[in-house]
Amino acid sequence: MLQEEEAYISAEEEAPEEKPAISEQPEHRKEWRLRINYRAITQNMPFILFLSALALIYIANSHLAEKKIRSINKLGREIKELKWEYLNVKSELMFRSKMSEVSKAVEPMGLKPLSSPPQKIELEKKE
Repeated sequence: MLQEEEAYISAEEEAPEEKPAISEQPEHRKEWRLRINYRAITQNMPFILFLSALALIYIANSHLAEKKIRSINKLGREIKELKWEYLNVKSELMFRSKMSEVSKAVEPMGLKPLSSPPQKIELEKKE
């Protein structure tokens, strides 16, 4: 039992030595607080303003890039739409210009397709 008491006493004697090591951490934290003060802020104000300006430029640039991407996508969709409209009108024109469709369209006006092939008229030149 005496050995246990001696070990307990020696452990208590060692414990106070360890406590100062724990108390050094708050001093270390205080050291960082002391470095950030009014003087340090005023001395670094141009650098802080420069960083702030860079941040604003970065944000504005990203907004402009997003806006450009949106407009490019919108124009791409519009181009696709116009291309489909062009193809549709072109196919409609090709269909309506067929001889059978033209004859159907002009029949109410009294025009009829030729039953004989066209003839070429040639004039003799007088010299």
